[in-house]
Amino acid sequence: DPIKYLTFSMIISILGIRGILINRRNIPIMSMPIESMLLAVNSNFLVFSISLDDMMGQSFALLVLTVAAAESAIGLAIFVITFRVRGTIAVEFINSIQG
Repeated sequence: DPIKYLTFSMIISILGIRGILINRRNIPIMSMPIESMLLAVNSNFLVFSISLDDMMGQSFALLVLTVAAAESAIGLAIFVITFRVRGTIAVEFINSIQG
């Protein structure tokens, strides 16, 4: 039943938005709701792909997974460099980065 999967996806999206809005102090924890929203998008693509009997949704889901992996790798590299330079990954100190 596609409706229950879409409801599940909507709940994950709402929790992801709520997670970003509530937690604004720790950058790695702020990136986790973004990943959950990408998971919700992927589940939507897959449900519609199966219900419409079309491979395009599965192709887009693979593209979203690739973008999510690249975003995670680049974000982790930025976190490591920021921690080495500043000694903290707190959001309030990120504004002081110049360059």
